[in-house]
Amino acid sequence: MSGGLVALLDDVAAIAKVAASSIDDIGAAAAKAGSKAVGVVVDDTAVTPRYVTGFSPQRELPIIWRIARGSLKNKLLFILPAALLLSQFLPWAITPILMLGGAYLCYEGAEKLYEAVAGHHDEQSDQPAILSSEAHEEQMIAGAIRTDFILSAEIMAISLATVADQVFLLRTFILIVVAFGITLLVYGVVGLIVKMDDLGLRLANGASGAGQALGRGLVKGMPIFLSALSIIGTIAMLWVGGHIILDGLEKFGIGELAHALHDDAVAAGHAIPAAHGLVEWLVETLGSGAAGLLIGAPIVALMHVLSKKHKH
Repeated sequence: MSGGLVALLDDVAAIAKVAASSIDDIGAAAAKAGSKAVGVVVDDTAVTPRYVTGFSPQRELPIIWRIARGSLKNKLLFILPAALLLSQFLPWAITPILMLGGAYLCYEGAEKLYEAVAGHHDEQSDQPAILSSEAHEEQMIAGAIRTDFILSAEIMAISLATVADQVFLLRTFILIVVAFGITLLVYGVVGLIVKMDDLGLRLANGASGAGQALGRGLVKGMPIFLSALSIIGTIAMLWVGGHIILDGLEKFGIGELAHALHDDAVAAGHAIPAAHGLVEWLVETLGSGAAGLLIGAPIVALMHVLSKKHKH
């Protein structure tokens, strides 16, 4: 009896060890998969704050919470099942779909760069919100969730490509962890960004000495920070989009560009041994960004031509 109990406990302990190891594997794989989508994450974080601009401070966090719930719904109820079915039954389609998403990122990055250079901007985003208008709030939340759907699809597709060789169940758990983790990260950071100016005002008005200086610094610095975040998001989209395209071409046997970029990065790293890792990463990143711009610019030009024809 006692021997059977000891054997049972040993089995339970072994199962627990396997489960703990699996959880560690899922966490590590989810972190790796999520890190591949960093460019889209930065852009998502940069884009979302504009959807709460003009609303009263009391409505900002509730609006962000509703957008976050919509984002999680996008990922878990729509994107995740489609991604899993695709990876299970049409795995060959992952690379071309990912490349299409990469081309979209290149287009978005190039479009934002064009708007910055040409001085164009979205006038609608500059319009202050009608604070008492529930319809306006609903409209902004719906728009944010629609935008998030595209970015979330890119995040999940990039993550899926990273774990496509895992078994179906493990792949599912990893993508669920990525969905929750990325959503928490993006909208947690967005919440902090949106409320930072309120914190600055409180410190500037209520604190003394160093606290007031910090508060004034936060109030003055947040617009600069948001502008910098938007620039970083644009660069990240071009970098990630270009990298996805180059990597996809290599998988289809057209790897000359990717190989040449890698060789140049290695050579540059060897030229500066003290910082070879950083230099190699910078060269590959800049090269991928340049490729992203070269891919995105013609798409932007084509879309503008089509838009003008449609207006006429």
